[in-house]
Amino acid sequence: MLFRNMIAYRLTQPLALEQSALEEALATKLARKCESQELSTFGFVSPYATKELVRNEQSPALSMWSDSSKAVLIACRQEEKNIPGSVIREEVGDRVKAIETEQLRKVYKKERDSIKDQVTLEFLPRAFSRSSITMAYIDLDQQIIVVDASSHKKAENLLSTLREALGTLPVRPLSVKMAPTATLTDWVKTSEIPAGLFMLDTCTLTDIGDDGGSVICKTQDLTTDEVKALIGTGKIVTKMAIAFEDKMSFVIDDKLAISKVRFEDLLVDNSSKEAGDDMNAQLEASFILMVETNRLMLATLIEALGGEELPQAL
Repeated sequence: MLFRNMIAYRLTQPLALEQSALEEALATKLARKCESQELSTFGFVSPYATKELVRNEQSPALSMWSDSSKAVLIACRQEEKNIPGSVIREEVGDRVKAIETEQLRKVYKKERDSIKDQVTLEFLPRAFSRSSITMAYIDLDQQIIVVDASSHKKAENLLSTLREALGTLPVRPLSVKMAPTATLTDWVKTSEIPAGLFMLDTCTLTDIGDDGGSVICKTQDLTTDEVKALIGTGKIVTKMAIAFEDKMSFVIDDKLAISKVRFEDLLVDNSSKEAGDDMNAQLEASFILMVETNRLMLATLIEALGGEELPQAL
């Protein structure tokens, strides 16, 4: 259940939630199958009923609460029709060719797009569906939402669905006062990084010139003159692998998106032992572990990156 990706959002206005009210709100946007003419749907499912774990209850809760950590976990399922682009293109091409042959005229872009839309609608009822689950937690203590997503688009899909359920959700991506690339580049250039954080052996350096070429360093000591020389040619660090104390490691990019998250085995094992053999208890224990570790990590990381740029309302 531990997140592998993290995109953090700051609540720009205080959000107070009660469990019963949240359950009622999420129930208004339950996950469902696509209708015959729908491309995709979004809706909430129980975080206890993911692919990793099925709770043995007829009506599992739509949220997992941790009173001790003041955080709540939610899960959203996307159902999406999959029509291969090659199939659409082939059918559109056949219809365009038929029109041009029979009517002795050229089919231009506007009409071609209309044909494409018609083909898509006709093929939708026969298309296969696929589903994916995106999880997120709301840190009520820190007023932050963290989404397990590899892209902002995927994260925004969950946030939009949650906004529809709650009626309001004033958030914006977590941001810092200084450009992350400037700070990451300085860490490599000086071989110095603030206490609690450690540069690992992977980074991406991107040319700030017109060509935008990139160099990916893997299993490479980032403090060497060889890597620093790349900065001297005008490249900046746009991704870096970092460890936080002895608790976790991850890759952070220039948009503050975090990927390849890995919590240290000893930390996870200790949490699992405390939870015992009950699978639900293990899930809840891992959630608490993640929230409390992320809370410390984000505070350290944000300070190291120059401090958070807070909305004026805060």
